[in-house]
Amino acid sequence: MDSLTLALVFATFFFAAFLKGTAGLGFATSCLGIMAAYLDMRQAIPLVIIPSVLSNTLVMIDAGGFLPILRRFKFMLLATLPGLALGLWILGGSSSSVPRLVLGASMFLYGGWGLWGGVLQLRQNPLVDTAVGVVTGAVNGLTGSQIMPILPYLMSLDITKDQLVQAINTSFTLSSVIMLVGLNRLGLVSTETLIVSAVGLVPVFLGIYTGSKIRRRLPEPAFRQIVFALIGLLGLGLIVRAFA
Repeated sequence: MDSLTLALVFATFFFAAFLKGTAGLGFATSCLGIMAAYLDMRQAIPLVIIPSVLSNTLVMIDAGGFLPILRRFKFMLLATLPGLALGLWILGGSSSSVPRLVLGASMFLYGGWGLWGGVLQLRQNPLVDTAVGVVTGAVNGLTGSQIMPILPYLMSLDITKDQLVQAINTSFTLSSVIMLVGLNRLGLVSTETLIVSAVGLVPVFLGIYTGSKIRRRLPEPAFRQIVFALIGLLGLGLIVRAFA
């Protein structure tokens, strides 16, 4: 990897980590959306995994309340595992451009609907938690995006912004670890990838730190508007990646 590409990768890590620290989501999806402009996706997805685990862990520590969230959403978190296996199996045997396009369009429309003032209210139960976990895992394995449909579901529940951030990042961490194992089995993880990812932890830490400072000062309505806007932008990025 040449020096210009390395600089772009580290700048992308910082920007995505800043968004992650501010809104609690978007690291992997925003990284991949930007990297699609200068890297092959089969090279970009493994690069993002290790910084994604770090960014998720840092945000989880900052948000607090890990064990109560783990107990509350245990069915959803466990259900992501078979979903991830299914998504990775499909990824290994076919192109993901069409699913990525559909996912990007749904995210773009959902983000716009939320900014327009749409409100979705649901009640949590084990059956819905399980279904959301399986679908989220499958979408993640196939496209590299970790936020659909888990984020709209969590935003429809009666939880605070810190609880939402903790729940979504617990799911992200679990998914990222499983993705790393799956990508390695597909032969997509190299020594160079691991080295670049390890060095990239520095801009990731700085971005998370800066963004988390901003999140603490955001009122609840402003926080949710930022999340909706980010969902729409990430969806647009996925649409661009599908055509790239």
